[in-house]
Amino acid sequence: MLNVGLIGLGKMGLSHLAIVNAHPEAKLIGICDTASYMCSILRKYTGIEVFSNYREMLDQKSLDAVIIATPSRFHGEMVREALLRGLHVFCEKPFCLAAADGIALAELADRKGVVNQVGYHYRFVGAFNEAKRLLDAQALGRIHHLRVEAYGPVVLRPKGGTWRAKSSEGGGCLHDYACHAIDIVNYLVGRPDAVSGTVLNKIFSRDVDDEVYATLHFADGMTGMIAANWSDDSLRRMSTQVTLWGTNGRMIVDRQEVKTFIRGEASAGVAEQGWDIRHTTDFHRDVWYYLRGEEYSAQLDYFLRCIAEGRRENISSFASAVQTDCVVSAMLQDAGRAWRRVDSGSRSPAQSRTGSGLLSLVTGALK
Repeated sequence: MLNVGLIGLGKMGLSHLAIVNAHPEAKLIGICDTASYMCSILRKYTGIEVFSNYREMLDQKSLDAVIIATPSRFHGEMVREALLRGLHVFCEKPFCLAAADGIALAELADRKGVVNQVGYHYRFVGAFNEAKRLLDAQALGRIHHLRVEAYGPVVLRPKGGTWRAKSSEGGGCLHDYACHAIDIVNYLVGRPDAVSGTVLNKIFSRDVDDEVYATLHFADGMTGMIAANWSDDSLRRMSTQVTLWGTNGRMIVDRQEVKTFIRGEASAGVAEQGWDIRHTTDFHRDVWYYLRGEEYSAQLDYFLRCIAEGRRENISSFASAVQTDCVVSAMLQDAGRAWRRVDSGSRSPAQSRTGSGLLSLVTGALK
């Protein structure tokens, strides 16, 4: 039985609490949050020891692992303290608001030899895993373009914003929504080498962006487009979709289904020729406890089993999350560049195209 501690009792923290409490091979023995009323209620009805200081919980409880589900700005400090104590760490996304902090933590986790994971749950959705299988089998041939979109209703009016709408704590739509879109692209086809044309727009928020758009550039010549908007109440909950175009067809994938169009017979035995639609129920594995979506249980089960079985690899590790942080960092820098006005026609088209530039990504020690 693995002893687990939890830091943070927001929406995701409460979800993790319920899931871990129901896991057959884990026991939640410590909870930390600054909300005294919430902690007292949990202590009364669950008997789990509660703390207002996370360092006290890490020092006083005999933990094997800790789950960190606090506002993003606290991730770096808390992850580091847990790693220094030799604990396995699951941290909610985004990993760090500064890519350099994430790189240092990924290196520390590697030196400590502990299991480390970030909560990019789309990597545990059956439909996206089927999409990765098809891409790895080259069912679409060479991928030359993709589009990833993430929309949902988070900030819908000027007032009433949460910590997510503060640049120093949550980082806005770019860190909260677009990071999911970036991470699933990294998972499916690999990290882009550069970004350009980044747009960060405010709709209702004063301190952060509410919508994000950018172009992605890959080393092999593939290009991509990203669009994210957390002020879209045409959807009941967050919706993320990836569309990929290849020399042998097209694929559209979201949490619900995988839709493919395969031309010719080049993918015989891998995917159906012509249009084919399959649903996520064909791919996902049953979980012992369902809350919000099987992927939330699946990701924690994977984390806990990696610990129990002594496996170091992880499909959503700190190192992979840093790749997403690096793309976010590049987009922030790119968005700050001066606008280039449309040429009036006094120069040739070739002259107008020169000097447009791309902002390359730097991953430093991860290479």
